[in-house]
Amino acid sequence: MDIYSIIERFEDSKENNYFLKTGLIDEEEALKLFKIDNWRDLLKLFNIASEVRDYFKKEIEITSTIHISNICPINPKCLYCGFAAGTSREGYYKPFKLKDEEIFKAGKAIEESGIKRVSCSGCSGEDSIRATKIIKENFNLEVLINVGSLLSEDNIKNLKNLNVDTICCNLETINESLFKKLKPGEELEDRIRVCKLVNKYGIELSSGLLIGIGESYEDRVNHLFYLKNNFDIGEVPIMGFNPYKDTPMEHVKRCSSIEQAKTIAITRLIFPNIRITSLSPTIMPELIQFSLLAGASNIATVIPKNYPHNIKGVGNPKTANLDDVVEKIEELGLKPKLNWEKFREYKKKY
Repeated sequence: MDIYSIIERFEDSKENNYFLKTGLIDEEEALKLFKIDNWRDLLKLFNIASEVRDYFKKEIEITSTIHISNICPINPKCLYCGFAAGTSREGYYKPFKLKDEEIFKAGKAIEESGIKRVSCSGCSGEDSIRATKIIKENFNLEVLINVGSLLSEDNIKNLKNLNVDTICCNLETINESLFKKLKPGEELEDRIRVCKLVNKYGIELSSGLLIGIGESYEDRVNHLFYLKNNFDIGEVPIMGFNPYKDTPMEHVKRCSSIEQAKTIAITRLIFPNIRITSLSPTIMPELIQFSLLAGASNIATVIPKNYPHNIKGVGNPKTANLDDVVEKIEELGLKPKLNWEKFREYKKKY
């Protein structure tokens, strides 16, 4: 694959914006890039992807999280899940549901740290509405809601009325046989339905890939272009599989940080100007610079020191600390997107 031809397209796109709509690569080229197996070409790929990111994104977003509840009605459970009650002693094993005041305290801590965006995840549409209402009425935070296929059309209407900023419904894989094997309690079509409804109501859609679960490179390419061709997409999270103990997939090998970075870079070339997210528990908090070098523009599951609750990551119990994330972003000469006045006060206090 000739990386220099991609660079030429990118330079051309600065003048006519053509490649903003079409992307900088097609399916065949994306598959060739996935098959890169040497450092020299990988570094070229990361370099052009990060250049594209820097052209459109002047700051690196930081997204914190509030886990509202782990009482999941989906049964049987997803084979890899360590989030739902009873799935993993390493994760949230005991069932919980945050009270309103607990959601408020988490939102207050996040805003006071200088973070501007929060993901609220849980296991019901009603909880997502409750959390959005509390955060939007009390804090100046962008809100992403992630409860997967458990949102009804009425839920989405209510979230729209509450001015939710983003709704995430990760398809995870569009390989139907693999989806059914790993998620026996769900149907892929139900997640696609939610994505379509989010677009219908004009809410920013986030939908991403779970990689390292047995999919092929062809599956990843098909997934990325399925998103591109079927949805108005504002954010693509790239999540590398990271096993939780006690789950049916506890002995499956963790997805490497290099594979995640490669996927992020190729995603950036397909979607030049959107938010591409790397979650710290899947990339591993200490390795998030791989994602940034590859063109990610948002680091998620970032927890400030003043956070009031015990928090577990979705792919790994280890989450990223805000101070460390800011340091890692700045080490690369990039600028974190923060309320700097609040962040400085937070740093003095904690």
